Amino acid sequence: MSREDLTGSFAGIDVGGTFTDLVHYDSRAGRVSLAKVPTTLDNQAGGVLAALDAAGVDAAALDLIVHGTTTTTNAVLERQLCKTGLVTTAGFRDVLELGRRTRPQAYGMKGQFRPLIPRDLRLEVPERMLADGSVYLPLDEDALRGALRALVATGCEALVIHFLHSYANPAHEQHAGEIAREEWPNGNITLGSALLSESREFERGVTAAVNASVQPLLRRYVERLADRLSDRGYARDLLVMNGNGGMVSARIVADEAAKTVMSGPASGVMAAAYTGRRAGIPDLLTYDMGGTSTDVAMIRGAEPAVSHEIEVEYAMPIHVPMVDVRTVGAGGGSIARVNAAGLLQVGPESAGSTPGPICYGKGGTEPTISDANMLLGRMNPDRLNTGAGGVSLEVIRDAFAERIGARLGLDAVEAASAVLRIATAKMADAVRMVSISLGEDPRDFALFAFGGAGPLHACAIARELGVPKVLVPARPGITNALGCIVADLRHDFVQTVNRPLDAVELDALHAGFAAQVAEGRAAIARERVEIAEERIAHSVDMQFIGQTHLLRVPLPGPTPAREELQALFEEAYFRRFQVKLPEIRAAVVNLNTSVVGRRAEVDLSLLINASERRATLAEAQSGTRAVWFDGWVDTPVYWRDHLPGDAVIRGPAIVEQMDCTLVMEPGDRAEQDADGNLIVTVGART
Repeated sequence: MSREDLTGSFAGIDVGGTFTDLVHYDSRAGRVSLAKVPTTLDNQAGGVLAALDAAGVDAAALDLIVHGTTTTTNAVLERQLCKTGLVTTAGFRDVLELGRRTRPQAYGMKGQFRPLIPRDLRLEVPERMLADGSVYLPLDEDALRGALRALVATGCEALVIHFLHSYANPAHEQHAGEIAREEWPNGNITLGSALLSESREFERGVTAAVNASVQPLLRRYVERLADRLSDRGYARDLLVMNGNGGMVSARIVADEAAKTVMSGPASGVMAAAYTGRRAGIPDLLTYDMGGTSTDVAMIRGAEPAVSHEIEVEYAMPIHVPMVDVRTVGAGGGSIARVNAAGLLQVGPESAGSTPGPICYGKGGTEPTISDANMLLGRMNPDRLNTGAGGVSLEVIRDAFAERIGARLGLDAVEAASAVLRIATAKMADAVRMVSISLGEDPRDFALFAFGGAGPLHACAIARELGVPKVLVPARPGITNALGCIVADLRHDFVQTVNRPLDAVELDALHAGFAAQVAEGRAAIARERVEIAEERIAHSVDMQFIGQTHLLRVPLPGPTPAREELQALFEEAYFRRFQVKLPEIRAAVVNLNTSVVGRRAEVDLSLLINASERRATLAEAQSGTRAVWFDGWVDTPVYWRDHLPGDAVIRGPAIVEQMDCTLVMEPGDRAEQDADGNLIVTVGART
């Protein structure tokens, strides 16, 4: 069956910190509906249902709902976690606290660290498995039952069983899990090796602790949401986005709850990859700028980079596959100030949504990036000055003059321009983190700008980096919800080998890949979602013996020869580090397999309402205003929904729409493609 044969009515719903976004795609009717409603933070299900109502979508008529939630992400970052107990090998209760003996800050004795599970809830039992998988000390079942009962008595809601070297032989963990199911009052039990079958006790233990700590929260939430959708007549499966850019059935998502952490940024990256592939631009650097921060990621060949070594904060590595998204503290609400050294600083402090930037008119007094854009004419005061009573440009001008300009010898406009230059440099550095630091040249990519503030700065950032093109999707503000619609089913598997390449048993390696494929196919079959095609990708994590960090090596198939593994590793190592080390032996550490079930093709051109288009560019122009581009320039302003299909726009220009504003600088040139994307060719720096 081809992807074009699939039809249906699908809803993608993404819950953000401020808004809940919905995209309803009905392929049979050839129609797309959109909605943006406030997020209900106390119970995100309320915002989901409100979004369905706002879009006029009947839940009973839907074939599929795909949901992106911040439930686990917020719980981890805010440490609003369930009380969790840990049972581990005698003598190793402090692994989660000792970590890698690093510091929150490399220089100075500043910072703090708090383990996910406190020491009094980390209990030990006699057992010991050696690194080769042999049993050194049998599991003491009586001690295990005593530890479990003690944790239940303290009121623990979730349990982690984390034994030494369980990746090599999980028998003790599995047997302990069977006993725990007899003693534990609920199903919130996480086995470290079941979630992550790889070496490194600290990383595996923290990943399991994160999973257990958010498992009850996620389970309650998805069950509550599923019940409320069922009350509205929705009888199909509810899918939840994972951090790897795939999705999983709500019926089983809580079993591996840690995989949903950071799923919000991942869905936006998946939408970018999908949009770029359709636009013929498969190599992208994504740039998602919101109110408090900016997320960036790299996409090569329409495939987002996925990492197994994400650290969401200091000493909290979550070693499950996640789209490799990096974050920098520069968003629309980032506060600009002159620090004690007399230097202009932008962020990471943010004005948030309350009181927010000065231009919100809600009591904010600190100048921000949004205020700089407003003062320089890049944003329309009539659209953003919506707070009670409002504020004038004079109030913003005075804030820049007094708080920044006076200390730097600049007038208000020069101070605002300096703030944007600093912000641009900071965000460009974030893009370098996912390109240059990984051996990639940003000039080989296009910049994909989305989020409420992304298109405002995209062209300036692209010019800073030498990126030749900027792709602005049709609906930048609801890109994450679109990612829920276009995402595929995906399951990733890791198995530790940790042997020198010349000692690896190739038959066992090939059998390991085959087992991972079988497990992935079975997982997709359990989700009862129709797929159009299957895609399988294999890779190995390798290193030179004696090294600490791993290098992922993609494989052409599941049965590589030893010489092929050596050649592919040397090629990948040279491409990354530009050095050859023929005298050092290589080692295979992990086997990795991704099993992807691709879903229906989505016609992105339906995101544009063709009936609103005007015949000429002049008819789409809504006005003219003065905008600062190293000097004031009278700049045409266009309403994006009115642009003709063959529109060609030459900068300087402002393109406004419901959820964002695109700023094109002098020398830039934009064309609109069949899906309604604006593709900007960045002009040379003058």
